[in-house]
Amino acid sequence: MATAGLYAQELSFSGKQVLIYTRNGEGYVHDNIAASVEALEEICKLMKVETSVTDDPAIFESKEFFQFDAVIFSNSNNEAFLNDLQRENFQKFIRSGGGFVGIHSACASERDWPWFWSMVGGKFVRHPRLQKFDIRITDNNHYSTRHLPEIWKWEDECYFMDQLNPAIHVLISVDLTTLKDDQKNDYPGTVFGNLFPLAWYHEFEGGKSWFTALGHKIEYYSDENFRQHLAGGIQWVLE
Repeated sequence: MATAGLYAQELSFSGKQVLIYTRNGEGYVHDNIAASVEALEEICKLMKVETSVTDDPAIFESKEFFQFDAVIFSNSNNEAFLNDLQRENFQKFIRSGGGFVGIHSACASERDWPWFWSMVGGKFVRHPRLQKFDIRITDNNHYSTRHLPEIWKWEDECYFMDQLNPAIHVLISVDLTTLKDDQKNDYPGTVFGNLFPLAWYHEFEGGKSWFTALGHKIEYYSDENFRQHLAGGIQWVLE
């Protein structure tokens, strides 16, 4: 399922390699992982990007890992790494110019590692029940947002995060006035007024990081707007 708006540009990242990483530690495992991987492989194929897929953290101890141009944490959760060597190699990868794309629960990976939160841009706190809400486009000049309407009607788990890195460039935000949430006054309250960031990008310690909190349900990965949102993030980290 090609996304006409983006792929009409005949993007080509021939020679680029991306690792799609899906490890979940102990805890909740999304049922969307297979669908997300399929969508990401199709997007990358259209962009002429080679992909490898694994949930084995041993990849970060191999020489092969440093051949990748970017890593996509697709609905990873809890412990992404098993030892310090894997974490150190991941840091080296980012610091040597590697790209990172985080999708949905990627922000709930490595919950005890402050460097990881800063690299992603924030750390998962909670979400209200899955529901429909309005998304405001904070920056419509980015590859991952310029195809979107000014108000994007969406349904998802609306993730709230803390430990937000002040260097992030916010792309989209939930309109909190359209969200039903009994705990909203406790967090996020009015820290961002009636909005809360849901996707962003930033440069980090030599590398590039793009994150979206969206993507809970299987069928979202067949949605054209969402696929182009993901494709724009991948495009940005690979450039």
